[in-house]
Amino acid sequence: MKLENMVLEKPYRTWEQICLDRLKKIGIATAAQWAEAMGYGNNRNGVINVIKRIQKDMPEKLKIHNDRRPRMYEAL
Repeated sequence: MKLENMVLEKPYRTWEQICLDRLKKIGIATAAQWAEAMGYGNNRNGVINVIKRIQKDMPEKLKIHNDRRPRMYEAL
């Protein structure tokens, strides 16, 4: 048996996909709650850039419930 056949490759996941998976686990949350779940503490700035990239690259995967603060986010 060749070694190439034995190695199982894991699919490559971006940080945005990892963050969306965590948001899906916690449900609807604010940026501060989402940042807490990602390990950033209560500092929402940790996920703000991630949210912007998700809105730009894959807007169909993130639903924003309020236009004003506090915005509530939900992973679809």
